[in-house]
Amino acid sequence: RFSRKSFKTMADLQKIADNNKRAEALITSIESENISWPQINAIQKQLVERQKQELTKENAQLAREVEAALAQLVKLELRNGKKQIPVPGSRGLCTSAAPEAPPATAAVTPAAEAAAPKAVKEPKEKKVKEKKPAAEKPAAAPEAPVDVGRLDMRVGKIVEVGRHPDADSLYLEKIDCGEAAPRTVVSGLVKFVPLEEMQNRLVVVMCNLKPAKMRGVTSEAMVMCASTPEKVEVLSPPAGAVPGDLVHCEGYPRQPDAQLNPKKKIFEACAPDLKTNGDLVACYKGAALHVPGKGNVVAQTLKNVNVK
Repeated sequence: RFSRKSFKTMADLQKIADNNKRAEALITSIESENISWPQINAIQKQLVERQKQELTKENAQLAREVEAALAQLVKLELRNGKKQIPVPGSRGLCTSAAPEAPPATAAVTPAAEAAAPKAVKEPKEKKVKEKKPAAEKPAAAPEAPVDVGRLDMRVGKIVEVGRHPDADSLYLEKIDCGEAAPRTVVSGLVKFVPLEEMQNRLVVVMCNLKPAKMRGVTSEAMVMCASTPEKVEVLSPPAGAVPGDLVHCEGYPRQPDAQLNPKKKIFEACAPDLKTNGDLVACYKGAALHVPGKGNVVAQTLKNVNVK
């Protein structure tokens, strides 16, 4: 018994044999009739055209057979319960890899997972975060007025003094200001005050200037003096004052900065109003600098001159 495939193969062989016979006959006819080359070319074109027509018919027949086979396949799959899914961009259908209602316990194979269309996830809506109202910052305390109350002036005692090793015009002092350790202070008083008058002397010291290096030594305070271009006198605290006593000024509450900001130039703003009066008392805008309960701060001989 011959299969359909074997019949088709035999038919193809018979067609090839027939083509060969026609070709041989054509060659024999050409040789006997002495046909020219242009005629041969025309015959070749006719043969090619005829062959194209035959191939076109065969392709159309094959397409019809494929369509019929596909329709038969779809019918059989539908009969067996397999769902048909339209394939985008194609006129045909795609068979679902799983039954329409699979049992809950059925295991999904990797092949089935690959064939099954993946559900398109809808984009999640972004939650708009509500902006919390900014916490109100506590109102900054109003800055104290720029006056002598911002200057931290105290009574100090020079416990050690000597020449600066790198500057002939400077004294290098250790001053007790009533703190745990004496402060290092550099003063330009060599030309005005003899060394022996500096030793163990009570002075008025401004303690909240920003420390600054003077010829390699950091100075941590400033000795207050009555001053002219020709003469300088160290201010003297009242009798009975001791290191650490605070210097006040009547009418200007004492509220000194921890450290004066050089950029704000607070001392520079106060300096023009720091002067001695006609009674040698150091004053700010005419109000005496004093240690409460002990007396005023004074110069020795310089009246109505700047204090710095």
